[in-house]
Amino acid sequence: MKNRDEVEGRAENLKGRIKEAAGTLTGNPDLESEGANERAGGALQEGLGRARRKVGEAIEEVGEDLKR
Repeated sequence: MKNRDEVEGRAENLKGRIKEAAGTLTGNPDLESEGANERAGGALQEGLGRARRKVGEAIEEVGEDLKR
């Protein structure tokens, strides 16, 4: 199950992609740049959330192995 950082990062990434595309279509370099920055930040947040989830899953797995 995805954690909050993954979901929020995915949303930010998508919002950035939309702004970036809108900036490209309208010829607005500021909007395009803002979208690219949001997309990159969202991708980073999503990646960090994924890493945190994987670490948590590994810790849970070790705990389960110790119980056996």
